[in-house]
Amino acid sequence: MTDTGTHTMGTAVTIEEVAAAAGVSRSTVSRVVNGSTAVSPKALTAVQRAIADLNYVPNRAARSLASRQTHAIALVVPEDTTRFFGDPFFAAIVSGINARLSRSDYVLNLFIASDDPGDKTTSYVRSGSVDGAFVVSHHTSDLFIDRIAAAVPVVYGGRPVRERERSYYVDVDNVNGGRTATAHLIGRGHRRIGTITGPLTMPAGIDRLEGYRQAMAEAGLPEGIVEEGNFTADGGSAAMARILAQGDLPDALFVASDLMARGVLARLGLAGIRVPDDIAIVGFDDSPVATSVSPQLTTVRQPSFAQGQRMADMLLDLLAGRSPRHVSMLETELVVRESA
Repeated sequence: MTDTGTHTMGTAVTIEEVAAAAGVSRSTVSRVVNGSTAVSPKALTAVQRAIADLNYVPNRAARSLASRQTHAIALVVPEDTTRFFGDPFFAAIVSGINARLSRSDYVLNLFIASDDPGDKTTSYVRSGSVDGAFVVSHHTSDLFIDRIAAAVPVVYGGRPVRERERSYYVDVDNVNGGRTATAHLIGRGHRRIGTITGPLTMPAGIDRLEGYRQAMAEAGLPEGIVEEGNFTADGGSAAMARILAQGDLPDALFVASDLMARGVLARLGLAGIRVPDDIAIVGFDDSPVATSVSPQLTTVRQPSFAQGQRMADMLLDLLAGRSPRHVSMLETELVVRESA
């Protein structure tokens, strides 16, 4: 089947004409159109220019019939809308994914999904409506993800809850991030250090707590107070209220997300407790929240935009029949500001 496009005057422009105009092979044009990264920058520029000059629009319907591809990718987020639209982490990771997909022929479909045995998202993905999926922010209870992964290639943002030999994911080193945050507080002379964790149903929450525990053990310090939060400002505020109710304020706290740290700062402010004079705070993310609060947060930067880009590269490779590495790990970095 010849892949044709539509000319502005109504005549069909073929992929062969684009190849001739760009001075490349038909297969090179096909790789560009299909979002493959296995194209030289020079060839990519030539093909893109030829596509623009000829006003070539790939005939997606014809290609789908030939290859059974939809050129759609699902972004599945097992969270509620409040969490998705309220957490800058999601904006950064989606921006990174989109930056890569915008250079391909794939479109991104967003599904804010819940754990429902008859979940519409699962049915849609398994019906052949998408070629692959990204899964971001999943919990131990999100069993429907297994049904999605059985139907299409999946790349996870973060270590999957149930890691398998064939799982593909891009993660940040959350253990080292938690260790670095806690070690910073120890280095500042604090000894009674507690933590407010993320959800312990999520690998990121589990790993950041593990990093905290490693740093305390390495320094020969007893583990301090541990309260679980939910990666939201309200969750951080509630966890801080529980700590205050115990009447034994620690010297410092590692708070496993900037949003939770914002809630912590608000709760401490209401109690008349000063940061960092009375208690030091380190967050995690280095999101815009970190510089919008007072005092500005010392925090652990995670490269969420780059994580999204790497996820897109991995899934595009899988869809093109290549074999990317199963695991890609990104490093974190401490950013020192006023709160610790």
